[in-house]
Amino acid sequence: MKKTALVGCLVALVAVGAILAFVLMGQYNSLVSGEQEVEQAWSQVQNVYQRRADLVPNLVATVKGSANFEQETLTAVVEARSRVGQISQAATQEILDDPQKFAQFQQAQDGLSSALSRLLVVIERYPEIQSTVAFRDLMTQLEGTENRITVERRRFNEVAQAYNTRLLRFPANLVVRILGWHFSKRPYFEATPTAQEAPKVDFSAD
Repeated sequence: MKKTALVGCLVALVAVGAILAFVLMGQYNSLVSGEQEVEQAWSQVQNVYQRRADLVPNLVATVKGSANFEQETLTAVVEARSRVGQISQAATQEILDDPQKFAQFQQAQDGLSSALSRLLVVIERYPEIQSTVAFRDLMTQLEGTENRITVERRRFNEVAQAYNTRLLRFPANLVVRILGWHFSKRPYFEATPTAQEAPKVDFSAD
């Protein structure tokens, strides 16, 4: 009887261990999948922001061709683009792991959005710039890129929220702490009043 009871206990322990291992494996794989989705969404955000940064030099060159254009506004765009470039050089896993660096990344990008918006407002007073084919083409590309930025930021927030929710739910939150898994909460893009609005382009002459 004692031997039979011992065997039964061992079988029960093995069964419990197998179930626990299965649960842990499921939790780990689920978090890995969520983490990969966040990183993929982040990569898309970086791509569209880089696309916008690549358009800025051509836009600046086009505007520079006009005499007496307001250099202060143009300089602000160039400087904002430079700050974006400095931040983007470190736009790797570090930014996702560090809320402060993520905030700096967003601040730099939003600063470029604001500078571009101001530039386009000023350009409305220069019909000779608006009438060029090169400028119109750039505006079409820029507006499309700004729209994509809004879409990709929103998608990133949705994916990050789903991942963070999964990470904070029981039993994942308990397991991550006990086993010291590397998973950590991801930051979100915060809404700003005007930075993510597509530029309002008016091609009509004054």
